[in-house]
Amino acid sequence: MRDINQFTITEAVKKSFRTEEGSRFEFLLHKMLDHLHDFTRETNLTHDEWMRVLNFLYDCGKISTPERHEFILLSDVIGFSALVDMINTRGGATEGSNLGPFYLENAPTKELGADLAGEREGALVVVHGIVRHILGQPLPGAIVDTWQADGSGTYPIQEQERGQDKFDLRGIFKTDEQGRYYYTTVLPKPYTVPDDGPVGELLRAGKRHNWRAPHLHFMLRAEGMRTNVTEVFFENTQYIDNDAVFGVRKSLIGKVEPYKADKVGDLPLERKPDAMLHFDFVMAPAD
Repeated sequence: MRDINQFTITEAVKKSFRTEEGSRFEFLLHKMLDHLHDFTRETNLTHDEWMRVLNFLYDCGKISTPERHEFILLSDVIGFSALVDMINTRGGATEGSNLGPFYLENAPTKELGADLAGEREGALVVVHGIVRHILGQPLPGAIVDTWQADGSGTYPIQEQERGQDKFDLRGIFKTDEQGRYYYTTVLPKPYTVPDDGPVGELLRAGKRHNWRAPHLHFMLRAEGMRTNVTEVFFENTQYIDNDAVFGVRKSLIGKVEPYKADKVGDLPLERKPDAMLHFDFVMAPAD
């Protein structure tokens, strides 16, 4: 390798990895090296800039915890997460949207009709709909895993030092024999993504706001179906057209209306809601 230069080093690095020829890993690794080296050459990257990038990534790792993943937040604000979601949405299925940095496994399992709001202030909304196969039939027993911010725009996981249970405003539901899911919760408000770390510095440097349009998070799972991670937004709310993490899709915008029992149907709810939001999900078969 004594004769490598800035134009031959890329191939030298690729050949140094003894990957399985034709494998997906080899393809991804080589493409990453091609783009990274091309970027470095095209920008004439300086030593100071190179070190700034490495320190930025180091700082992302340093501030990350199992309950706050700064690299996911970085992926979100540069549109990386949204692009992966768009590419991987299967035809006919509900469009994917951001997982976000605050997803937790092992949320509490709840009975259909349960209330997630508790004593929190804000409008109480019944969220309901049907989970269907792309061919139209309902999916009984589908898992609906949901989490959200509260009526002030804060996730309970962010306030554990104040005594909040990190699993508040989270629940795992199983659809009934008709494929229905339903529960009540507090209507979330817009909130800012965390800006006290390196991603916040990046946003400020780029003169960008860090506000998210109000939304509910969902992860849908069903036997034989492709897991779907998505969000549901509300029409005519703030930041719907300039969400900080590019999560909004037209198909993911629902309508919050005043509660009317005749429109919701005979759903056994723990609490009588003030408002209602109907949203159906569609799942595609697994590959």
